[in-house]
Amino acid sequence: MGKGGGDRKKLKEEEEVDEKGDEGLGESQSAGKGDGKGKRGKIKKEKKEKGKKSEEEETPGKGRKRKSKEEGGEKTNKKAKKEEEKKREAENKWKWWEEEKAAHGVKWTQLEHRGPYFAPLYEPLPEDVRFYYDGKPLKLSLATEEIATFYAKMLNHEYTTKEIFQNNFFHDWRKEMTSEEQEIIQDLDKCDFSEIHKYFVDQSEARKVLPKEEKQKLKEEADKIQEEYGYCILDGHREKIGNFKTEPPGLFRGRGNHPKMGMLKKRIMPEDVIINCSRDSKIPEPPEGHKWKEVRFDNTVTWLASWTENIQNTLKYIMLNPSSKLKGEKDWQKYEVARRLKGVVHKIRAQYRADWKSKEMKKRQRAVALYFIDKLALRAGNEKEEGETADTVGCCSLRVEHIKLHPELDGQEHVVEFDFLGKDSIRYYNKVSVEKLVFKNLQRFVKNKDPTDDLFDKLNTNFLNKHLQNLMDGLTAKVFRTYNASITLQEQLKALTNPDDNIAGKLLSYNRANRAVAVLCNHQRSVPKTFAKSMEILQAKIDAKKKQVEEAQQEVKKAEDEFEDTKDAKAQVNMEKKKKLLKRLEEQLARLEVQAMDKEENKQIALGTSKLNYLDPRISVAWCKKFGVPIEKIYNKTQREKFAWAIAMANEDFEF
Repeated sequence: MGKGGGDRKKLKEEEEVDEKGDEGLGESQSAGKGDGKGKRGKIKKEKKEKGKKSEEEETPGKGRKRKSKEEGGEKTNKKAKKEEEKKREAENKWKWWEEEKAAHGVKWTQLEHRGPYFAPLYEPLPEDVRFYYDGKPLKLSLATEEIATFYAKMLNHEYTTKEIFQNNFFHDWRKEMTSEEQEIIQDLDKCDFSEIHKYFVDQSEARKVLPKEEKQKLKEEADKIQEEYGYCILDGHREKIGNFKTEPPGLFRGRGNHPKMGMLKKRIMPEDVIINCSRDSKIPEPPEGHKWKEVRFDNTVTWLASWTENIQNTLKYIMLNPSSKLKGEKDWQKYEVARRLKGVVHKIRAQYRADWKSKEMKKRQRAVALYFIDKLALRAGNEKEEGETADTVGCCSLRVEHIKLHPELDGQEHVVEFDFLGKDSIRYYNKVSVEKLVFKNLQRFVKNKDPTDDLFDKLNTNFLNKHLQNLMDGLTAKVFRTYNASITLQEQLKALTNPDDNIAGKLLSYNRANRAVAVLCNHQRSVPKTFAKSMEILQAKIDAKKKQVEEAQQEVKKAEDEFEDTKDAKAQVNMEKKKKLLKRLEEQLARLEVQAMDKEENKQIALGTSKLNYLDPRISVAWCKKFGVPIEKIYNKTQREKFAWAIAMANEDFEF
């Protein structure tokens, strides 16, 4: 569901290294005992407290010790409780990978759920929040007002400055207006949404400063909805659903300069939704006064509900959570197919090299395209109807204008310069030295063609994938991407990991190996807006830690001198204590410096995409087990749930 509207997910801040040293604990505030009856009791109580206080003044560490003991006990209890919960969760976890596989094509035998949770209905604006046309307030009909709020909410966004967005919005908005409104509202430039925009900004700010109790109340309401709609019963097990909510109506954004940006995404109604469940289950009830488009009992598919969105006329689905059996099985199967490719890849490479000399132009084009897919991990690319989506291409849909051929460039021969927009309108720019025969074939492919002509005019992905299927069962162009990403990670980890490094050093090696994959797959991101600020904060921490290290070094020197002079046991204990503190501070400084280096190196690389979608998790799990790195350092809780099958299966000797 998250795909709809092309909205980007917000990038999460990287967790900061815990670099707190031992800090002094507060003074004990133990109250004295007293009977609390009359003046005598009060005096007695005060005396007792006074006595206790003076006792603590004489032995200041005593009260602190008592309190730290109590706090330590509490922490231990909490930790034990947490460990117990984790253990119980692990025991109750459905280990589906240990069960026998179902018959081919059958995804489940039992599926029961509540259906989707629909976006709440529109609430009209307060009377004092007005829309203005040509400087005069204009009361809008409910449907027109709702669409006006979609635009108003985006006034501070770059999208609303784009002409194509404005034109698409105004065209779709006018279609929803009453005939009277259509007569009046004829020019977007005369529309004033500023009051509506301010209203929503104020609402957003007010939500941020809600009292704790109110926030808790909202959280409880959300949890209640999650509990009711966010789970299903699959083959007798309770499984989490991915996104169980229908997308609210709004304005389509898309990625890059999408030709449909600004168009109206209509509200999804129960009448649009097809429900899928098992015949013997309790069929979900639609909201009152509504009915489902259709109810199906199809156990060969993995979706729970589906509908067609109105912008691109594509199907949207409600699926299970990535940690579910259905998603896990699909992942496992994907990586097993990629592993099988390892056994035949040399044969396939020999085949496409031979085809570079084929008498059939179609075969030559297929062989060169396959070389790019294999060597550069390019996506295959599919033909798209003109104007339907942004001008993004893959290998098979490259045009002549997307490449430049250089017999010699920067001291290298036979260089191909690629420059095109790939998936999600991410620019792919690369200069690659290719084999002589590939270069000669490309010269032939571009001859007498216009810049907008197809480079591989006799090739499409269906023809390519059909050929691959003949070479290996289940092989598609996409499998090459998974194979090359996984094999690159495994090789890089072997080359970069130093067994003698500490955990921080090993993690730096892991991220560098992961980055090599992200670069191969062109997983880029724009530098986060918060990057400069977070680096500034991190640098301040490093500077402060350096100062602490310098001070600790001086303290160690003093303690060493004192011990040298006295040879006293007490002085020796003090010296050892100071040395331990220095060592801890130096380790903390090293962790911070590694973190800063890592952050800087990864500012324009999206490591998460390859880690979650293209890299066999068993490679990472085996590496963690082999080098003593906690799996929690590589995968967060959600990711560990997604890859539970890999964590259970892989030992330290696993080879992709």
